[in-house]
Amino acid sequence: MNEAIDQVETMLARGGRLLGIAGPPGSGKSTLADRLLTHFGDRAALLPMDGFHFANEELHRLGLAHRKGAPETFDVDGYLAALHRVRAREHDVLVPRFHRDIEEPIACAIRIATTAELVITEGNYLLLPIGNWALVQQQLDERWLLRPDDGVRRARLVARHEAHGRSSTEALSWVDDVDEPNAHLVATRSIRATWEYDPG
Repeated sequence: MNEAIDQVETMLARGGRLLGIAGPPGSGKSTLADRLLTHFGDRAALLPMDGFHFANEELHRLGLAHRKGAPETFDVDGYLAALHRVRAREHDVLVPRFHRDIEEPIACAIRIATTAELVITEGNYLLLPIGNWALVQQQLDERWLLRPDDGVRRARLVARHEAHGRSSTEALSWVDDVDEPNAHLVATRSIRATWEYDPG
């Protein structure tokens, strides 16, 4: 954790502001972001990629409910627009937050003030060179990629799905059929990060 803080301080010292934390599902992105937010306090703000999930209604309309969490189930254009507005720093920006208890994004749930010295954005696909995801990297001052132990990561995912109502069998099935293909995509297709980190 101290090394991550040092990396952020170095970025801030050279005038950077937008930190992107990428990694496969269950890699600890949100946990690391939360720890950094706690450390930097009022100086920092969060812009989570997960807030740009399509709503369940839209996923059903598109026939993608069974793929929820894959790159095509996010509003990447809306995410890019939010990153651009935050980077422009002309006014405060309101962004959505994904609420796991209801499995839906909540609009305008997070305010990113122009006074925030550090803005952390985290998500699976920040470093993908695919479609409009390839434009995300241009908005970031630092690009981190988390590479945790796969066994630890899978156990976290199963526990997460069980905590949100899936049976053990359903949780394992979702991890195998949905999370793992997404994890493989992140691991094999992500562009080079400015820093790679094993969160343990």
